[in-house]
Amino acid sequence: MSNPQVELHITINVADTATPGVITLELDAVNAPKSTENFLNYVNQGFYNGTIFHRVIKNFMIQGGGFSADMKQKESGEPIENEAKNGLKNDKYTIAMARTSDPHSATAQFFINTVDNAFLNHTAPTGQGWGYAVFGKVVKGEDVVEAIKKVRTTRKGFHDDVPFDAVVIDKAVAI
Repeated sequence: MSNPQVELHITINVADTATPGVITLELDAVNAPKSTENFLNYVNQGFYNGTIFHRVIKNFMIQGGGFSADMKQKESGEPIENEAKNGLKNDKYTIAMARTSDPHSATAQFFINTVDNAFLNHTAPTGQGWGYAVFGKVVKGEDVVEAIKKVRTTRKGFHDDVPFDAVVIDKAVAI
């Protein structure tokens, strides 16, 4: 299987201004086959359409793929096995699976590293060492990632670091 690509068509809202952008991701089907297949299944189902980047932490990462603009969590499928021991690193502009404290809890949510985050890499099959599975990288649209990481954030309900104005994934398309 060659490395598939996905375009995330995004609208960054700031006050009364909506700025469109596209982030092109190249997925690593060789080193992260389960994560790649999982992500593509959500893309092909249209799951990500209308979701938001709901967590933006400057100098860390931008997270999306699980919430609607009104901060309602979407129901996702079954968790997948954590592939963090695949040798891929949480470097700047890589995409990885988001998860809870359970290393094998990733479903639909993902994040894009905005800096090198070596502390998220797999070191051992233990609670502290599992890490976060990288399964691809941004190959076009780094400027869009940079714009997202600069948006103003706030607290909404139980969630910190939520963009004050929605950063919407209008659609995700396999290309």
